[in-house]
Amino acid sequence: MTLAPETPAPHAPAAVRALLAATRKAGAISLAEVNERAELLARFDRSYLVPAETFLRMADRLTDPRRPGGPFRALTIDDRRAFRYHSVYYDTPGLRSFHDHRQGRRLRFKIRERVYEDSGERQFEIKLKGRRGDTVKHRRPLAGADAPLDGPFRSFLTDTLHRAYGIEAPGALTPSLGTDYLRATLVADGERVTCDAGLVCDDLRARRSVRCDAGLVLVETKTAGHLTEADRLLHAYGVRPAVFTKYCGALAALRPGLPGNRWRRAARDAFG
Repeated sequence: MTLAPETPAPHAPAAVRALLAATRKAGAISLAEVNERAELLARFDRSYLVPAETFLRMADRLTDPRRPGGPFRALTIDDRRAFRYHSVYYDTPGLRSFHDHRQGRRLRFKIRERVYEDSGERQFEIKLKGRRGDTVKHRRPLAGADAPLDGPFRSFLTDTLHRAYGIEAPGALTPSLGTDYLRATLVADGERVTCDAGLVCDDLRARRSVRCDAGLVLVETKTAGHLTEADRLLHAYGVRPAVFTKYCGALAALRPGLPGNRWRRAARDAFG
């Protein structure tokens, strides 16, 4: 992604322009304060595919200084409020992770490397499904020449799956999907709203790509409990939760032969 996040060109996608406009209006919050007030490594996630104009309406309401309890603020690091993310997902040759999610298995997981491109920080992450249906994230930093499949991270994966699920880690893992996008994060006490634009997904095995509709913002609400204010606003605007994750939705779009019917509708909406 070559676009300078804070200075969109006039021809930048509508979703990118909306993302930057919304965060410019918001107050700032530091990463340390986000981690203190709303880190939410165990949380409930809901995904929405939101037209840019509707997203701006929602963001205006959340960041309004008159909001009871105080406005949502935008994560800000070194005066930057939108950040480039790159992720690589790992799966078995038979796509065990994809199929476990398709079948709704309780003991399911995703494995990825996440790169925060503006800072160079890298994390090895394991996302699990908790007993309440919540998402539980475990992660370790990657440094220097570390690779996600190196011994220490294999051990971390093995230990995490054994402690959480009592199962063995898959033996054969290879990169399956890459994602790139621009993200802004709005934060209030106990709540986060991540807002992604310009999503591009690459099938790293079949060498194909899909690009999200330029007018859609992928909004994910994250909370430890019930519906958030952002959920209620989006419902009022006629936007319903989408059965969509970047990994499974993109694979359903990239590989029509996969049995991915549960994501097919949202994938069509996102990728065309």
